[in-house]
Amino acid sequence: MLKQVARGDLGALGETAHSARTRRLEPRTKTADRIVKSVCPYCAVGCGQEVFVKDGLITDIEGDADSPISRGRLCPKGAATFQLVTGTHRQKQVLYRPPGGSEWEPLPLEQAMDMVAERVKSTRDESWEHKSPDGHALNRTMAIAHLGGATLDNEENYLIKKLFTALGAIQIENQARI
Repeated sequence: MLKQVARGDLGALGETAHSARTRRLEPRTKTADRIVKSVCPYCAVGCGQEVFVKDGLITDIEGDADSPISRGRLCPKGAATFQLVTGTHRQKQVLYRPPGGSEWEPLPLEQAMDMVAERVKSTRDESWEHKSPDGHALNRTMAIAHLGGATLDNEENYLIKKLFTALGAIQIENQARI
């Protein structure tokens, strides 16, 4: 506090607030070897993002000032996108809990994908409705549904809609606030 008074920096906003460590600090964006333009994955607004990459790893994600939609601004969720892709809490393997099981066990991705495909196919085959009782064509299944969330962008939702429609599902919805 004596330094603040002596230097006339009563608010501690100038040199008195600095230390050797703070003088060495640099923004994570300064060392990036490339910047990739992207779109925030959280809602349908489509705010622009700049993804800063160094040595193939994401170092920071900021709002894109060139975006006519968001003009460099991000909501709190969009501003935290860096954690979505780099957070230590993020699962990086498939976890499976068998029926009646109480513990999660890791599975190889290929095995998990095969299990999902087999279950979708068998559910579709077992529940397929060709015609209604009065003879009208249905060509659907009521046993498969899809509820999308806010981490999917419009293009991904479009493709999911196409996939589930092709599978015969008619219960397809998206809730961006999940």
